[in-house]
Amino acid sequence: MPEAIELLIHFFVSAIKLLKPGGVKVVMAESIAMKQQLIVMNRGRKRSPALTAPDRFLFGILALFIGGSRLKKIAVIIKPTTLLAFQKSLVNRKYSRLYSNNIRSISGRKPQDQAMIYLVIEIKKRNPSFGYGRISMQIFKTFGTTISRFAVGRILRKNKHKLPSGNGPSWLTFIGHVKDSLWSVDLFRCESITLKSYWVMVVLDQYTRRIIGFAVNAGDCDGIAYCRMFNQIKSGNPVPDYLSSDNDPLFLFYRWKANLRILEIGELKSVPGTPTSHPFIERVIGTTRRECLDRLFFFNELDLQRKLNNFQVYYNEDRVHSSLNLKTPKAMANENSTSKGIALIEGYRWNSCCGGLYQLPVAA
Repeated sequence: MPEAIELLIHFFVSAIKLLKPGGVKVVMAESIAMKQQLIVMNRGRKRSPALTAPDRFLFGILALFIGGSRLKKIAVIIKPTTLLAFQKSLVNRKYSRLYSNNIRSISGRKPQDQAMIYLVIEIKKRNPSFGYGRISMQIFKTFGTTISRFAVGRILRKNKHKLPSGNGPSWLTFIGHVKDSLWSVDLFRCESITLKSYWVMVVLDQYTRRIIGFAVNAGDCDGIAYCRMFNQIKSGNPVPDYLSSDNDPLFLFYRWKANLRILEIGELKSVPGTPTSHPFIERVIGTTRRECLDRLFFFNELDLQRKLNNFQVYYNEDRVHSSLNLKTPKAMANENSTSKGIALIEGYRWNSCCGGLYQLPVAA
C-alpha cells in the first residue's frame, strides 16, 4: 500500500512539472528550437539563411510552449517578433478553420456532369452532321436542360479522340446499308504454275462484306466472257439493285452494259483515280492474294476455281472481320440466325479450312 501511494505522488508531481509554465516541456521546446537554429545556420549559404516552410511551421509550434521572456534569450538567428508572428498566424488559422462558415470556392467554370458529357458525345457519334448549336437545342428539347453551344464545343474538342473521323459515311457505305441491294465487282489476274494467265472476277456484297462468288476465265476476256462470268456468279443469288465498279475500260463493253440493262441492275462508278472510293472489293482482292493465291499453286482453270470456292467458304463462314464487330459475313447476312456455340478452353476441336490451309478452333 505505501508503494502505491508513493507511485501516485510521483505521478502527480511529474504531471505538475510538465504542465506548469516553466516545466520540462519548456526545456524540451527550447532545446529543439536551438537545434533547429543550428541546422539553419549550417546550411552554408552566402547570405543570411532563408527559412523554408517546414522551418516556419516548427518555430511557430515551439513558440506555443515558450514564454515571451524566454524567446528573447533563446532566439539567435530569429527575432522574437518573428516567432510571435508565426505563433499568432497559427492561432488565427486554427480559429478560422474551426468557426468560419465560408466555403472555399474554386475559380473557373463549373465542370460538366459526366452524364452530360457522355450524352453530347453519343449524340455526335450517332449524328455526325450535327453542329454545336443543334446538339444543345436537341438536349434542351428532350431533357429540358440548358447547355450552351460553347460548352458543347469544349466537350467535343476535349473528347475528339472518341469521335469517328470524317463527316459521315461514304456514299458507298450509305447505299450499302441495305442488305443485298449493292454489289461490287472487280477483276484481277493471276498466273498458274505453268505461268499461264487467268482472269478472275469477284463480286462482293457491300453491306455484309460477303463474297458472292468467283469466276475464272483463261486467257484474254471480252464482253461475252464478262457476261458469262457475272451470270455464273449471280446464279442462285438474288439480283441486286445496284452494281458498283471502277472506271476500268474492261467494264465499258457494249455487251456488259446491255447485260446489266436486261437484268435491270443500275451501275455505279467509283471516283476516277481514287481506289479508296472502292475500298471493300479492293481489300477482298488483296486478302485473296495474301491468304490464298500466294500460299499455294494451281494448275488449270478448274483447279483455280475449286480453290477459290474453298476460300470463299472460309471467308464467308469462318473469317471474322473487325469492321463487322468481330462477326463473319455469313453472320451479318443472317442476323436472326443463331451463332455457333462458344468453345471452352478445356474442350474444343480443330476445323480444317481451305483444304487444310488454315486450322481454326471450334466448339467440340
